Amino acid sequence: MATRAETEHESCSGIPIVDLLPFESGSAREVTECANRLFNAFKTVGFAYVKNHGVPQDQVDEAFRWLALLTPETLQSRKFFDLPDHVKNKVPHPPEGWYHRGYSGVGLEKATQMVFDPQDIAEKRKVPDCKESYEIGSEESKRMPNIWLPEDDIPGFRAFFNRFYKTCYGVEVKILRAIALGMGLEETYFVRCHSIHNNQLRLLHYPPVKDALLRSGKIESIGAHSDFGTLTLLFQDSVGGLEVEDAENRGNFRPAVPIPGTMVVNIGDLLMRWSNDELKSTLHRVRTPPRIDDDDSDGDDSSEERMTLTRYSIPYFICADDNTMIDCLPGCSGPNRPKKYAPVNCNEYVDFRMNALYS
Repeated sequence: MATRAETEHESCSGIPIVDLLPFESGSAREVTECANRLFNAFKTVGFAYVKNHGVPQDQVDEAFRWLALLTPETLQSRKFFDLPDHVKNKVPHPPEGWYHRGYSGVGLEKATQMVFDPQDIAEKRKVPDCKESYEIGSEESKRMPNIWLPEDDIPGFRAFFNRFYKTCYGVEVKILRAIALGMGLEETYFVRCHSIHNNQLRLLHYPPVKDALLRSGKIESIGAHSDFGTLTLLFQDSVGGLEVEDAENRGNFRPAVPIPGTMVVNIGDLLMRWSNDELKSTLHRVRTPPRIDDDDSDGDDSSEERMTLTRYSIPYFICADDNTMIDCLPGCSGPNRPKKYAPVNCNEYVDFRMNALYS
């Protein structure tokens, strides 16, 4: 049962809160009800807050502690985004956009929505995304091997995030099973073509920027976009800034405020195509909130020097296996509901979208 705070959050964001615990330990009726709640959230909004998801909170907390320290420490204690640039740049993101591994400095990647013409991409890149990131995949991937820093630079980092990656895969399996049941498919329908090998764990840092530049549109934290895999699991820090397009008022965005103990889960473009648009891949963006200092108590928020807060997040992007053909799912088309999309190879589609981000 949702708490009062959760109900208020749901009302503010329009994003349903789904408890996954009954799916694992409930009766047959409770399993079905849970699957239907999750399916309906993805059908109407494309997003859900999921609680009792299966990633222990202490593991989530540790993951964020690996990103940066909240207080100054010795050099030996530095975490990933605290490392000097010359250390992070030992593991640069490869020049090929599709090879999504390693470190990307501020401004290297530009999130766009269905923009593929080189001139249009160049125009979009005039408004940079002010974030830096590090990408991790399966250790067993032969197509995209991971690019790790030497162990001496950040001891224990590689071992922890390999464990965290596998923990997230366990949640992925549960959610894919629930979606399949909610759609009336065999429970393992999606799991069979989602091994652990084609997913991506991303560590993100949004450094402070001038709030006036962000509000004027001269820079962005990350612009409006949809994800293009199957699903995304997102862990947020307490800062906030994620905004999701209002399903009933296109062009307007509502805050998806952090709810302790939950992850945010959203549908990607591939699953929207797969379901013939029955499930929604919804636009979202990040607008990091401004810092409120003690001397701002007069309520004046017009300062040109006001900076945004530092924000961290950890998305886990889920994608079908390499050569999966994404074609309309059973029951999602018919005489009065024609297929909207031609079949597409999973890797070819994702590579096409990824290359646009790093053009």
